[in-house]
Amino acid sequence: MSGAPGATPQLPLSLRYPPDQRLEGFVRAPEGAIAQLRALAREAGADWLYVEGASGTGKTHLGLAVCAEAEQAGRRPAYLPLRAAAGRLHEALEALEAVDVVALDGLEAVAGNRADEVALFDFHNRARASGRGVLYLASAGPAALPLVLPDLRSRLGQCTRIALATLDDEGRREVLRDRARRRGLVLEEAAIDWLLTRTGRDLSQLLALLERIDRESLAAQRRVTMPFLRRALGLD
Repeated sequence: MSGAPGATPQLPLSLRYPPDQRLEGFVRAPEGAIAQLRALAREAGADWLYVEGASGTGKTHLGLAVCAEAEQAGRRPAYLPLRAAAGRLHEALEALEAVDVVALDGLEAVAGNRADEVALFDFHNRARASGRGVLYLASAGPAALPLVLPDLRSRLGQCTRIALATLDDEGRREVLRDRARRRGLVLEEAAIDWLLTRTGRDLSQLLALLERIDRESLAAQRRVTMPFLRRALGLD
């Protein structure tokens, strides 16, 4: 049902948590990071976490995985991609008052917008006072973001930090093998090498291609051979 004319569109405050994005499926996490993330998801009063890393390092995977873990533990989670809420963050955060664990993905999308930063600062303080858990995800640490509120930068800096490194080719291969296995998809090493060399090494792009390959192989009822890959990706 559509809303009334002029109503603010509903924000994507939560998503179904994809089965291949779980904490146990994250490849090469920093030492101790998975235990910290699991504690945040499951335990009231656990340390708040600030995960930083370049694009393609798996931040969204971890945000969704923490929400899935919290849900499994009987807690109420919410995942908010901040890019979707930029310019209206106060409204979006008000909708999260009843949840137990919140993953806020993409802090850089609201950095520099004073109204959004004030909304985030106020939310941070309310959530801390009420004992909720918060996971921040950003492309860089608080000191490197173009924040205009020093107090917000200070609050973010008090979170326990986890820095994600960009995977090398062997790490990307490991991710592709794991995701393919979880989907029941057989990928030979030659196919993985071909994907890495012909379609770029950005991990998010590779995983999107893997999903596409999986769909097309199911639709065609075909094994994933090299000729099939070339045709499916239009790279003949």
